[in-house]
Amino acid sequence: MKKTLIIAAVAASLIALSGCQSQETKSAAAPAAKSAAQMSFETALASASAATKKANKAGNEWRDTGKIIKKAKAAAKKGDYKTANKLAKKAEQQSVIALQQAKEQKNAGNPSYLY
Repeated sequence: MKKTLIIAAVAASLIALSGCQSQETKSAAAPAAKSAAQMSFETALASASAATKKANKAGNEWRDTGKIIKKAKAAAKKGDYKTANKLAKKAEQQSVIALQQAKEQKNAGNPSYLY
């Protein structure tokens, strides 16, 4: 009789512990909610990337735009979304201006003294 009670107590303990363990695993595996700053950065990065692709397609991507995007991604990876957002917006602005420059100077040609 004592053996049966001990086995039942051990079985109940194991079931209880395994239930607790699976609960912890489920909550630890759940993805963390994104902050507003993180979502804002992701939107700015997507806009900057799209604008950079357009400027590149027009043949006028500015030299530092890619470097700025890399810095923005690095800042976001560290959790500094304020800086990352600022850099992503700067990259987008550069790309928009580069695209405008490409359109304005499309048929500019070389100066006459080079011919």
